[in-house]
Amino acid sequence: MGKRKKSGCLSGILAFLILLFFMCAGTAAAGIFLLKQDNTGELTKEKIVRKEIPYQQIHDAGEDDIRKYYFEQLEGEEQMAYLEILQGLRESREEIYVHCKDARTTNKLFQYVLRDYPEIFWCEGITTATSYGGDEEYTILEPVYSYDMAERDKRQAEIDKAVSQCLAGIEITASDYDKILYIYNYIVELVDYNLESEDNQNIYSVFVNHSSVCAGYSKAAQYLLERLDVFCTYITGTTKSGQSHAWNLVICDGDYYYVDTTWGDPVFQGQEGEELQKELNYVSYDYMCCSDEELFRTHMPDVDIELPSCTKMDCNYYVVNGMYYDSYNSNEALGVMNDIISRQDNPVVLKYADAEVYAQAHEDIFENVVHRAAQNLAQRYGLSQVKYSYIDDDKLNKIVIYWEYDA
Repeated sequence: MGKRKKSGCLSGILAFLILLFFMCAGTAAAGIFLLKQDNTGELTKEKIVRKEIPYQQIHDAGEDDIRKYYFEQLEGEEQMAYLEILQGLRESREEIYVHCKDARTTNKLFQYVLRDYPEIFWCEGITTATSYGGDEEYTILEPVYSYDMAERDKRQAEIDKAVSQCLAGIEITASDYDKILYIYNYIVELVDYNLESEDNQNIYSVFVNHSSVCAGYSKAAQYLLERLDVFCTYITGTTKSGQSHAWNLVICDGDYYYVDTTWGDPVFQGQEGEELQKELNYVSYDYMCCSDEELFRTHMPDVDIELPSCTKMDCNYYVVNGMYYDSYNSNEALGVMNDIISRQDNPVVLKYADAEVYAQAHEDIFENVVHRAAQNLAQRYGLSQVKYSYIDDDKLNKIVIYWEYDA
């Protein structure tokens, strides 16, 4: 706020002119007020209109915009500010004028927009927000863009081509579960987890570079599932080890579930120290539609937004495919292994509902059942010795066995 004092003679009366700069109330105009003070001490005020505040004109907010998860958590003025930020980002504005007096709130809304819109790949979350006071308070947001408009359009065309090829492999009439599983497998098979990959905070890294981290995986899943009319949003948080992480929240057959494609990728698991999983190219489906209870063993969501309860496991991959067990039965476990062996298939997956059932299963499987199944394999295929590899995951209550069928 600048102040300048002048002195002089006005109609024989000593007057002091003071210039004050601030916003005029109830309008979208910045104003300069000229305050005049005579020798009696009385002040008079004259307003000089400077210019209108160039707020973003919201001209293409449709039903898809107002159905976004983070937008729906807001009310009134914050929704308007959110839409102004969205419009400014779509237009790649260097300055976005926002009806919000607090820069921290504006930055929060900016992050919400990016979580709702993975297609805004040209802006990765770096920005400066400055509050301006006066009769009308507002914020100017200055995003940092990764590319100019020409490069943005070029990359969008590359993304569109890859997405079109992907979506050609699934019918729009498929079930929610089949769509989610298809996208889960597509991303796991397409992408290598790489902390050094370029553009790894956006979808270009997935669809074009095929190398990314959790942000790219999760935004790509969101981008694809939204185009298949499946609700999917972007969730941030940390792992139990304290690392920043991102995953997805979906609706499958009317219920909320969590999905984490990153933790399904054997390349990612290998980098976490489970080299056997990488070597076996083992895709984990623990986070292919899981509940709060399952997710919170390893993930902790941020608390900046309210999340719905995910109470079911009905659409989890292991449940749907008969690999999930609420209780332990030795003969049942042996039957599963013998069935896999009879088809010369892999792997055997035995996932248990809780730590107690897992502990019971673990002791019997490795002391008894595996040996009986190995004898069956040797007799069936005429082997003098049997080799197998296994993954024993006590965090996820899961045992995975890979048989070798060659002598």
